[in-house]
Amino acid sequence: MPVKTVAMLTAGGLAPCLSSAVGGLIERYTEVAPDVRIIAYKNGYAGLLTGDSAEVSPEVRANAHLLHNFGGTPIGNSRVKLTNVKDCVRRGLVREGQDPLHVAAEQLSRDGVDVLHTIGGDDTNGTAADLAAYLRSTGHELTVVGLPKTIDNDVIPIVQSLGAWTAAEQGALYARNIIAEHSSNPRMLIVHEVMGRNCGWLTAATALAYHQWVQKAEFAEWLDNSAASWDVHGVFIPERPFAIAEEAKRLRTIMDEQDCVNLFISEGAGVSEIVAAMEAAGEDVPRDPFGHVQLDKINPGQWFAKQFAAELGADKVLVQKSGYFSRAAAANAADLALIRQCTDYAVDAALRGESGVVGQDEDRGGELRAIEFERIKGGKKFDASVPWFTGLLRELGQA
Repeated sequence: MPVKTVAMLTAGGLAPCLSSAVGGLIERYTEVAPDVRIIAYKNGYAGLLTGDSAEVSPEVRANAHLLHNFGGTPIGNSRVKLTNVKDCVRRGLVREGQDPLHVAAEQLSRDGVDVLHTIGGDDTNGTAADLAAYLRSTGHELTVVGLPKTIDNDVIPIVQSLGAWTAAEQGALYARNIIAEHSSNPRMLIVHEVMGRNCGWLTAATALAYHQWVQKAEFAEWLDNSAASWDVHGVFIPERPFAIAEEAKRLRTIMDEQDCVNLFISEGAGVSEIVAAMEAAGEDVPRDPFGHVQLDKINPGQWFAKQFAAELGADKVLVQKSGYFSRAAAANAADLALIRQCTDYAVDAALRGESGVVGQDEDRGGELRAIEFERIKGGKKFDASVPWFTGLLRELGQA
């Protein structure tokens, strides 16, 4: 059956790929199937449930290339799980007694949608899989083609998620100004908290990018303007256990020598210990609609700072988070090339009636394909034994 109407939505948190992915999809359809109608549901699944959509006009098609220059998303995001009925009702997206999957299916049917493109992480694409399965059970065939968005780079079995390279690059840029603060106070402890709930890839990649900048920069090597005082002194990720007492001893030596310590910490590092302490104290652990601990409310960076500050004899502690700075950036050259490959393939797959999440399949030697929804999962762990990371730790004296 020929494709007549295509819909798209972006969902979850931001990443440096959303705007470009939307632009890439519009450009590809305009190139190979210009007669296909395209609509965008505003604010992710919230717009789908409420029927809030916008038409991709000829003017938008003509300007789609400009979307590659921006971060964010032109069509809005939200965090909505269609199988979380209670949350959908609470937010006024459906009425009491309604099934969000049914409401979404009815809206797609009313809009005559043949293809739905979902741009998001494992939660977004998992929700898309739930919706596609529901539609099949009701006799309505819909091709659903997702694109993998997550700066954590933690989607199984995808080699490289869209936007992650840019987020690491931007996190390193952010760190340049934050770590300059080491000269603002004697015995300064700086904690750079990087996004990454269960996966330390982004923290590791950000630390590497920053360390490489330090190595290339020309310092006066006078007092606080030295490579040693500007460099990373420790990287902490969920996948790599560490002993606080031993690390504190190592870092105390650096503090005594450099008058500062600069740490890169994954927001997911130490979370299990923090949650256990909160629960033992009878405190409520804040969670989002997907059941994830709301990391911005439990402050892992502050926890780490507290563990180390006294042991290092820090006079001042600064905890800064680069997540919102990094995730809202426009895609860099490497990500733009990957996004283009994925959006072109996504459109071609959609026109063939092939559903799945488009990405490099690590179980197929990195082949770019529409990966089956049932194989898409979140929480992929970073392989802390990869040479580029172990090499970084050796250079920092942390191996």
